[in-house]
Amino acid sequence: MSSISVRTRILTGAAVAAALGVGTVGAVTASADAPAAESRAAVKADTSNRHLQQTTQLTVDAASRAAQATLDAAERAGQRITVAVVDRNGNTLVTLRGNGAGPQSYESAQQKAFTAVSWNAPTSELVKRLDSTPNLKDIPGTLFLGGGAPVQVKGAPIAGIGVAGAPSGAQDEEFARAGVAALTR
Repeated sequence: MSSISVRTRILTGAAVAAALGVGTVGAVTASADAPAAESRAAVKADTSNRHLQQTTQLTVDAASRAAQATLDAAERAGQRITVAVVDRNGNTLVTLRGNGAGPQSYESAQQKAFTAVSWNAPTSELVKRLDSTPNLKDIPGTLFLGGGAPVQVKGAPIAGIGVAGAPSGAQDEEFARAGVAALTR
């Protein structure tokens, strides 16, 4: 052990500590996925706290159904598209790239979905705002082209659906609205 330098021992110790820390975080994360009954009760009791806010979230299952309905509508129209569904925070829940969809459509669909949920408006409406506020297009992650539609509950955005790949933004947006409509059936 005396032939190993102090620096090597310190670095080795730091690496072991980091590995143990990662394992602990993983264990905490895993247990957070399935809280105990008493934890669920505590969360429910805390909802009356004025410093907490409840939100409505779209499930992955619902996002998948909406994406598939969008893709199906496009296929019936003979279009090759990509559809992305994002949550209220703009995080991607699901993306489906249809057979033959162009390589640019993947990122464009995500950006349209993000834009629609961010402003709680169809992206075709947002394009009109660029006339009066052209710097909106400079906001990272946004794409001001037709093809994005917000998913709303009581007028509040909970998700966004973005479509890219059809010959026009109007057609992309028509398919996105088909995905939104699938959530109300």
